[in-house]
Amino acid sequence: MFKSWLSAFIHLIYPHNCEGCGTDIVNDKSFLCTKCLYQLPKTGFIANGNNPIEKKLYGRIKIEHAGAGFYFSKDGLLQHLVTQLKYKNNKEMGLYLGRLLGHQLQATHRFDGVEVLIPLPLNDKKLSKRGYNQAELICKGIASVWNKPIITDSVIRLIDTATQTNKSLTDRWDNMEGAFAIADTSKVEGKHVALIDDIITTCASIESCGQELLKIKGVKLSVVSVGFTT
Repeated sequence: MFKSWLSAFIHLIYPHNCEGCGTDIVNDKSFLCTKCLYQLPKTGFIANGNNPIEKKLYGRIKIEHAGAGFYFSKDGLLQHLVTQLKYKNNKEMGLYLGRLLGHQLQATHRFDGVEVLIPLPLNDKKLSKRGYNQAELICKGIASVWNKPIITDSVIRLIDTATQTNKSLTDRWDNMEGAFAIADTSKVEGKHVALIDDIITTCASIESCGQELLKIKGVKLSVVSVGFTT
């Protein structure tokens, strides 16, 4: 009874509302109420081969599997959640999105062979400015429900690449040339790694980083993201 009263009091002082509709009928560990979570647009293809991400990467880089949990659209709910993560210092959002993705990965057997998770790295300049790597937070959320170790020091980002948002497809690929390099091979040699990002669009960053990872002896590569935009 005391715990119930205390919880109600804390909620009154520090209200916890759904990021989608604003209702306060939401679990303390969730950012979305049940209704908004249900409306978050799942891709439905994380369990299927020959999906849109795999088609984008076909002929460019050798991957085992690829997938994304949700569709990302301008002004959509997922964009709001990712904005909270990347630009509003909401680190818990990264863990939350990671857990949602982790449950999807756990439910499919396509990625069972994955041995380690690698977050797409940020350049030191951007990491210092933001204070954290959103992809690493997503990895931690994934690992909390899908028990896989996280490796953060095998590949580094050399270049603080300009935003890709307003660039053409060709310019996006050119923008990523030489952006990544291998720093330590010891923890991933011979491993099946899953490269994790927040949103996949052209796959330019994923390809550039993945190419470096595949230079490590015996590495197999899969690619996973929270969101995917066509």
